[in-house]
Order: sequence, then C-alpha cells, then structure tokens
Amino acid sequence: MFKPTPILFRRLRRLALTTKQVNGGYYKGTGSGSMGRHTKHGGYIIDWNKVRTYVVPTGLKDFTLTPFVTRKMKPTRGRFEGDPKGALSGLRYLARWKEENGED
Repeated sequence: MFKPTPILFRRLRRLALTTKQVNGGYYKGTGSGSMGRHTKHGGYIIDWNKVRTYVVPTGLKDFTLTPFVTRKMKPTRGRFEGDPKGALSGLRYLARWKEENGED
C-alpha cells in the first residue's frame, strides 16, 4: 500500500480531525454552544447569562462605507409593468441600482 512521504505526512497531521479518523466518542459539533439546560420534563430553560449579545459600535452614522442595500429604497408593491420577467428581472434591478446609487 502507498504511504505519503514524511513531509506530506506532517502536513496531513495538522489538518482538523474528522469523525472517521477517531474512535467513537468524538463529536465535532457546530461551535454554537449551549444557551441553557434541559429539564427532566423535556423542556428547555434559557440561561440569559449564556446568551450572546452583540453591541453595535458607536458613531455608525458618520461611517463612510455603505452596505450593498441602499438606505433610500422604499418598499416595492410588486408592480413591474412592461417587464416580462417581473420581479425576477436582473436588468431592471441593475438599472434601478444605477439610478439610486450612481455608477460604482
């Protein structure tokens, strides 16, 4: 049977483990962590000290970078007269983007 050279073998050992490389009992998980605990009656109690909270940085109103979605966009009502594809028209979307945001 073929084996990797010692140099390649060293690189292979640095890769993350998979469940096929380890005996039973290895569980990779998703990295989400627990947010509480299970009760003996099948319920779940949330521990609010474990829940992640995200703090928005201050001074975002003067931030120069903008998201891809424009802030000037008003809600559309679903009328796309004159366009055979309707809401799925990519050309109409790009034309409207250029109208509202200019050329990038």
